[in-house]
Amino acid sequence: MKKLIIIPILLLLISCSVREKPLFVKVDNMKVVSSTLENIVLTADAYFINQNDIGGSMESKNIDVIINNVKVAQMSSEMFEVPAGEEFTIPLKVVVPTKKVLGSNENGVLGGILNSIINKKINVQYKGIITYHKLGFSYDYEVDTTQEIKIKI
Repeated sequence: MKKLIIIPILLLLISCSVREKPLFVKVDNMKVVSSTLENIVLTADAYFINQNDIGGSMESKNIDVIINNVKVAQMSSEMFEVPAGEEFTIPLKVVVPTKKVLGSNENGVLGGILNSIINKKINVQYKGIITYHKLGFSYDYEVDTTQEIKIKI
């Protein structure tokens, strides 16, 4: 009797295609969602394509946020469910204290404030690892993307 139950389960698992890990496409759509004198909220999207018939889960751990060549924050996310056979995005969001951004210039706080006010742009880099988990296995994706984005203070 037990063999009759195990055989359909094995057939189901074999018929589900697990060809390879999802394809990491890019990190894009970086933007400043809000900015105040206290905090700057940055978001971005990590794009993936899952070609498998089985989903999984993903999480980002310890992704460094580097603004104007200075590490200002580190972000992690909760687990995200990966849909089977689809394109999907993982939202990345971080809150950075404004004083870290404006004071990160080598000329000091005043130089950083003047530079950001004049240019109204900052270079934002996300650097770290996003991990995919499936059926007891895990795969790491290295993220290292830089974009120049506008800032409104």
